[in-house]
Amino acid sequence: MWQLLKNYLVGSMKFVDEAKIKISAGAGGNGCLSFRREKYIPFGGPDGGDGGDGGDVYLLADTQVNTLIDFRYKRNFKAQRGEHGRGKLCSGARGEDLVIKVPVGTEAWDEDTNELIGDLAKHGDKLMVAKGGWHGLGNARYKSSINRAPRQTSDGTPGEERTLRLEMKLLADVGLLGLPNAGKSTFISQVSAAQPKVADYPFTTLHPNLGVVTLRDVRSFVIADIPGLVEGAAEGAGLGIQFLKHLTRTRLLLHLVDMAPVDVKQDPVESVNIINRELLHYSEALGKQPQWLILNKMDLVPEDIRNELTQEVLTRLNWQGPVYKISGQTGEGCAQLCEDIMQYLDDLRQSEQPPAKPIED
Repeated sequence: MWQLLKNYLVGSMKFVDEAKIKISAGAGGNGCLSFRREKYIPFGGPDGGDGGDGGDVYLLADTQVNTLIDFRYKRNFKAQRGEHGRGKLCSGARGEDLVIKVPVGTEAWDEDTNELIGDLAKHGDKLMVAKGGWHGLGNARYKSSINRAPRQTSDGTPGEERTLRLEMKLLADVGLLGLPNAGKSTFISQVSAAQPKVADYPFTTLHPNLGVVTLRDVRSFVIADIPGLVEGAAEGAGLGIQFLKHLTRTRLLLHLVDMAPVDVKQDPVESVNIINRELLHYSEALGKQPQWLILNKMDLVPEDIRNELTQEVLTRLNWQGPVYKISGQTGEGCAQLCEDIMQYLDDLRQSEQPPAKPIED
C-alpha cells in the first residue's frame, strides 16, 4: 500500500528540487567508573575505560539518486552514539557514521544561518555536515601519584544538530529561456529523447526537464528546460523564479523567442527584454551569462517577410551575439544549432584546460 502511494506521489510531483531535513550527529559515550578487583590483587587500582566518539553525518553525491523526493517522507536523521566505556580499561566503540545519499548537484545550506555548507557537484563528493560528540574519559585517566583511586569521570559531549536546506541544481551544459509557449518544450523534444508535455496553453512545463543531445559523431551535451518566465516573476508572478537556480551551472543560455505569437500584441523584442530584466533581478552573474538568440516558429512566418522581420528584431534589440532561425516543430535549423553549440562547448573546455608542462630533459 505504501509503495503504491509513493509511486502515485512521485508520478504527480515528478520533480522535487528543495527539501529541509534535521540531522543529529551521535553523542559521545560516557567514561566508566571502575576499579580492578581480582583475587590476589588487592590494590588493582582504577580501570574505567573511555567512551567512544559519536558518529558523524555525511552527505554523499550519488548518480543513482535523481530527486529529493525521499526527504519529503523522512526528515529526521541521527547518527549512532558512541558506546560507554567499560571496566578492564575497555573503551566504548565509536558510533557508526551516517551517510545520506543525495543527487549530484545538491547544495547544503544551514537553515538557521543561511550559510552555504558545501556543494556536491560530482559523483562521489562527500561532505561532513554534523560532527559527532567527543568521548568521555574513564576514571583511569585521572589516576596520578597523589590520587591513586580517582572516582572522577566525564560524560561524552552531544553531537552537532542542524537543520539543513538541500537545494538541487540540475547539471546541464545549456539552459533554455523564454516566455510561456515560446516553444522550449517542443525544441528539447526535437533535439533530444526528452518527452516534456507540449500543449497550446501557457505553463505546460511545471518542472524542469533534462535532455541529452547526441550528435552523429557520438559527442553529446545536456540541455535543461525550465518553466517559462513572465514579467514580475521575481515578485512571484506565474511560477516565480524558483527554477532559475538550475541555470546558474550552465555554460550557455538559449533565449527562445516566439516569432509568430497567437496574440499579435505580443512583441518579440519586449519578450526578450522581459526575460533579461528578470534574470538581472535574480542574479547579476546569471544576467551576464553568454546568451544566444533563437528565433523560433519560423515555419509560421511567411518567407517573403522573414528576413525583414528578423532584421527589425535585431536592430531594436541592438543584438550583438549569435542569432539562429529555427522551427522546433519541423526541425528547421535545429541540427546546425546543435552542431554549433557542441563546437562552442568543446572550445570552452579546451580553453579552460591548464597548459601542458614542458617535458624536462
